[in-house]
Amino acid sequence: MRRIVATAGIAVIAVLSLSACAPRVAPPGPGPTTPQLLDSQFQTSDGLNLPVRKWMPETDPTGVVLAVHGFNDYSKSFDVVPGAPGVGPTLAAQGYVVFSYDQRGFGEAPHAGLWPGKDVLSADFADFIHILDQTYPTLPVYALGVSMGGAVITAAMTSSTPPPADAIVLVAPAVWSRDTMPLAYRVSLWFGAHLFPGAKPSGRGLGRRASDNIEMLRDNSRDQLFIKETRIDSIYGLTNLMDQAQQSVARLSTPTLYLYGAKDQIIPKNATASALEKFLNEASNRRLAFYENGWHMMLRDLQADTVLSDIARYFDDQAAFLPSGADMEAFDRLKASGK
Repeated sequence: MRRIVATAGIAVIAVLSLSACAPRVAPPGPGPTTPQLLDSQFQTSDGLNLPVRKWMPETDPTGVVLAVHGFNDYSKSFDVVPGAPGVGPTLAAQGYVVFSYDQRGFGEAPHAGLWPGKDVLSADFADFIHILDQTYPTLPVYALGVSMGGAVITAAMTSSTPPPADAIVLVAPAVWSRDTMPLAYRVSLWFGAHLFPGAKPSGRGLGRRASDNIEMLRDNSRDQLFIKETRIDSIYGLTNLMDQAQQSVARLSTPTLYLYGAKDQIIPKNATASALEKFLNEASNRRLAFYENGWHMMLRDLQADTVLSDIARYFDDQAAFLPSGADMEAFDRLKASGK
């Protein structure tokens, strides 16, 4: 009887696999055009208009920063939020021009909720960096990526034609690749994305928290543009991007600061440690900062001031020690925290 049931189960899986749906990807823009920065929009190379936010210093700028948001989030995440001063305003007060845009599929960008494709996301970032480099030819151009944004930057900066960023900061980058996931996760994700790509399973009850800033988390829950129910095929697409980021982080040649918090419940320590072993191997221009009280959304945590001060210092001088000391014996402290 067990053999019959097992055989029947295998047959059902085989039939379902043959009739599987393909994960859906957001359609491209209306047609090729020259990427350009408009008053409040970034026009992509395929003609989509993505919303842009901008923060300007009151004095002559000393540099330009392009901030790239995380999964299900959007450019608002870099503005002032309850309980945190905001990346854009803070860096602008330090003399930087700061830009951020809603990546396609997120916020007020076209096709919200649909995964746009990892190559398209990294190409958009590269085009924006090129525009900033041309717009501010006498200023250094920096990039800051949070979670998925960090993975997007990593993919772009390790491509065959990396954009001209002078230094980058990766904040809890999304490197939870398949080879660091349990087998059950990988199997469930594949079948979910191919059999029920539009399903939106709830994450409630998992007991995971992204920050200690409860007021900010409540604000996100009330924000209609913050995606709270995610398509399975979008998670599948994100995982493809994380696979690429995990493998390519070792090839970063641009000066890079990697930030991670001991209390991060979103990107697991084993995935981060795996990426960091590649990232830190024989590369003097790659650095790690590890925050004992840092959560996944550390730029909006209750200790955001500390992290933002470190980032501003790094952009000012990539060789200087960080004010918080989070870069001291950082990898050893990260490994010890996981025991």
